[in-house]
Amino acid sequence: MPPVAGPCPPMIRALDPVADRGAVAALLAQAQDYYHLWKGHAPGAAETDDVFTGTPPGCDPAASHRLGLFLNGTLSGVAELSFGFPAPDDAYLGLMILAPQARSQGHGAAFLRHIEALARAADAPNLYLAVLGANPRGAAFWARMGFVVTGVSRQDGPHTIHRLVKPL
Repeated sequence: MPPVAGPCPPMIRALDPVADRGAVAALLAQAQDYYHLWKGHAPGAAETDDVFTGTPPGCDPAASHRLGLFLNGTLSGVAELSFGFPAPDDAYLGLMILAPQARSQGHGAAFLRHIEALARAADAPNLYLAVLGANPRGAAFWARMGFVVTGVSRQDGPHTIHRLVKPL
């Protein structure tokens, strides 16, 4: 009797802006709870574009990593890692979002470990990110992962956004 195939192990790889565009749009639509919280509307073409082109101020988009987390062959998470913000040697996680069905299963922590390894390989001393004040679940996740508040916050429309850091 042939062996029964189990679930495929998670895979993380670079996203292709052409081949993966539809999968990214579908993932963002599944994760629209975050976009409603942040932007007050469902994600559209601009948010899909931002996954492939967005960076923090002064960062080189060509040096950024656009990553996909695939579970059983389906895109279930995306992340954007840039270098050079807030200081020239630092790394910045501009986006990490998981589909609702991929949350609370350890996939976010595994995805973050991969991202941290990329930042360490680039000799970044720190990994920064921002969290919406209106997102206590996200803030709790980042705290569990070892991020601490820096004391730097800014107002973006109705949102207070707090900068967090994790020394690498």
